[in-house]
Amino acid sequence: MNGTAHMVLGAAAGFACADSLQSTPAETMLLVGIGAAAGLMPDIDIDGKLSNKITFSHKLIRTIAQLLAFAMILYSSFNYAGNSRTIGIGAGIGILLLSAFITQRLMLTLTGIGVLLGGISLEENWVLLLGIFIILGSFVPHRSYTHSIIGLIFFGVISYQFQASVNIDGVFITCLAGYASHMAADMKILPFNKRGVKFFLPFSKKEF
Repeated sequence: MNGTAHMVLGAAAGFACADSLQSTPAETMLLVGIGAAAGLMPDIDIDGKLSNKITFSHKLIRTIAQLLAFAMILYSSFNYAGNSRTIGIGAGIGILLLSAFITQRLMLTLTGIGVLLGGISLEENWVLLLGIFIILGSFVPHRSYTHSIIGLIFFGVISYQFQASVNIDGVFITCLAGYASHMAADMKILPFNKRGVKFFLPFSKKEF
């Protein structure tokens, strides 16, 4: 199932929650938006659709690093002499070599670290935990732990802290329902899914 469908399911979960709570129009719109976002969260893992949207393209960053490296080498070659030239050229070569290690996984990890540091700075537990969630997601394969019950529980803790922060009824349930809707929509029993979901990782790798 594609990202748009997951967003629609998550948004529907948010609307259903708002309707059951008889939320105000403003709160309803907020819950619909939160549900849509939560519906995408399992795809924060590496190679997931969401992970490629919340980070800069690793190819773009790699290209920029390589251009800077070549510029540094050329500038040092023509404008410096002696040790300064050697250091400048060496630094350029070093950046060129390091650029080969810039991957989408690294960009996702750095994004998670940035969110974590933001949570520490803002003293918001849910932002800090979200950063940890993104970092962990950058190290696991697609449709693995973020699509499991463990992932759902972890996101539930984040959601609980989020509701406590914004103090709006329905946020916790909307987040859980949106996240769970993604997992349900990725199940193998649905005819359009070639792969299923490993709900019980790490205890079982059986797909459902």
